[in-house]
Amino acid sequence: MINSYESFALTEDKFHTSLVLRNNGIKTADYKLCHRDDGHELKKIIKKWDRMVYKPTDGWGGLGLTKIENEETLNMLMPFLNQMDLRYFYVEKFIDYDNTDFRIDIVDGKFIGCYGRKASATDWRTNVTSGGSVFMREANDEIVDIAIKAANTCGVDIAGVDIIYDRKKEEYVVLEVNGIPAFATPDQEKMGLDFNDRKIDMIVDLIDRKTKKDK
Repeated sequence: MINSYESFALTEDKFHTSLVLRNNGIKTADYKLCHRDDGHELKKIIKKWDRMVYKPTDGWGGLGLTKIENEETLNMLMPFLNQMDLRYFYVEKFIDYDNTDFRIDIVDGKFIGCYGRKASATDWRTNVTSGGSVFMREANDEIVDIAIKAANTCGVDIAGVDIIYDRKKEEYVVLEVNGIPAFATPDQEKMGLDFNDRKIDMIVDLIDRKTKKDK
């Protein structure tokens, strides 16, 4: 099986993913998991961090991401969050970055390709489903090494690792490890993203090897 249930479930849980990555020496955003009734703790966190991002632990495509700029924003958001069927709130410290990220595709511990995503002029999220756009981008050796380590740490055979550059700390930070990374669309292929064939070949080879091993 490619991307076992355990590894896929891990990457679907943003809090658990951040915990595992941090415990293995991989830089992530600072994070907290707070009980829904502990508004006092959330207020302490926003005062400490200045800005933070609320994330559904199992969301995708930027859906549900909310940037909390200050305590006033938090107070406005709390009634909405309390209406949701959530026991805990997962929040991350907002990282000072240039509104772009690196999406690194990994298959079987090997680098497949990289592209960049950029937030729209009216948003801060880079996800294409949230209005972001894709552009050609090269990854240096450090970024590739981080992505491979993140994928291996999470135990996924196929992964799309999202990385941004923290301008304040001057270091690369892993935002997410995606267990179902997308292929390049026809329009993106015309732009120059040409890793689909290599990705398919690597996945087929991985399946063949795993199938033979299981016999």
